[in-house]
Amino acid sequence: MTTDPVKELMKKSLLMTAMAGILAALIGSGCNGSGGTTASTGETTSGTPTTTTSGDGGTPSSRTMPSAAGNTASGDTIKVGLVASLTGDLKPWGADCEQGAKLAVEEFNAAGGVNGKKVELLIQDSQSTPEKGKTAAEKLMSDGSVALIGEVASGITAQMGQSAFEKGVPVMAVGATRTDLSTIGANMFRVCYIDDFQGPVMAKFAYEELGLRNVAVLTDTKQPYSVGLSESFSKYFVKLGGKIVAEEKYESQQTQFSSQLKAVKDKNPDGLFLSGYFNEVGPLIRQANEQGIKGPYLGGDGWDSREIITNAGEAIKNGYFCNHYNNDEDRPEVKKFLDSWKGKYGSLPATTMGALGYDATMVTLNGLKNAKELNSKSLIEALENTENFPGVSGSITLKGKNGNPPKRALVVGLDPVGMKQVFKKAYDYFEAN
Repeated sequence: MTTDPVKELMKKSLLMTAMAGILAALIGSGCNGSGGTTASTGETTSGTPTTTTSGDGGTPSSRTMPSAAGNTASGDTIKVGLVASLTGDLKPWGADCEQGAKLAVEEFNAAGGVNGKKVELLIQDSQSTPEKGKTAAEKLMSDGSVALIGEVASGITAQMGQSAFEKGVPVMAVGATRTDLSTIGANMFRVCYIDDFQGPVMAKFAYEELGLRNVAVLTDTKQPYSVGLSESFSKYFVKLGGKIVAEEKYESQQTQFSSQLKAVKDKNPDGLFLSGYFNEVGPLIRQANEQGIKGPYLGGDGWDSREIITNAGEAIKNGYFCNHYNNDEDRPEVKKFLDSWKGKYGSLPATTMGALGYDATMVTLNGLKNAKELNSKSLIEALENTENFPGVSGSITLKGKNGNPPKRALVVGLDPVGMKQVFKKAYDYFEAN
């Protein structure tokens, strides 16, 4: 039987993630729980190892279990915290995430909550920065939240996760795809795919569907998400037989890219991979087009905002990116979700983070229903045992996956006239396993 190179890559990626978890556990516990550093942040932690199974068919691995007790629900309500970018550059995602979480809590409470206890959603603004995200998480935990939901950005989620690990509180990330986030500890979970998957998906799409062979890569060095995604795309594109002809760097909030684009143009690529967020990618695409670099332009889920269409202009019609979900999907979960969303808000979600925010909240609340006790420690155990949860963004299984659910991915194009995403191709997770 012919070996699928995507499957081989993902097996190696997941094995590396498992090995990173083992290393983090050994370092973090000093072999006896006395303290150490995490692989992802370098900050001091303490904890004891807990054995789980990896996502590659049951290979034993471990993540560090927090030693702190976390929080316990008291009274008639159960406090759950949400950290979202309600202001700042990432506000389009934060706004949708907040609305998705509120909708989920409203539906959950209407269905009876947990043995009659209602969930109280506490919300804090990360202001689109890691530092404020950490402060927001700490405020929510000090206010009694038994779990944290958020964030969309990987850099913010890393700071949240470190603080939550030290307090023994679970984190359910919404759209943070950076692969190594799950090695912070056994309290870390997410409802989205990881960059070790979406990078190869876009490389496969570029090589097999668009016929690209010589691609230039532009990376936002201020965003760990962008750095990791560029790496995973490039490795797999080369594995397929393609060539990375140029690698240029820029920084968040940069607006002019003439020097990078000049260097790229000299290499005559037949496509560009832009791994950053929509804020910079929109102007980048517009300027590339003006300089005669006509694309195709490719990227990851960081493109998911209507602002990229506005900022890129007509050039965006040659753009494609990887996403988690699409409002036009023909699945019963999507129809029910959109009917509820329109009933509450009067319109459709503007970004995928509406659906992912809803899913992250619902998975967390489902964990509360299944927890032995209404506290953070029991909730971590219940979340770890989540299997086949029918999410809006697809089925979600966390059991034995080191916090990383195997999710399918969609590749979408962009329509500047209709200001919408257009479905192009779906990649099932197991195609890349």
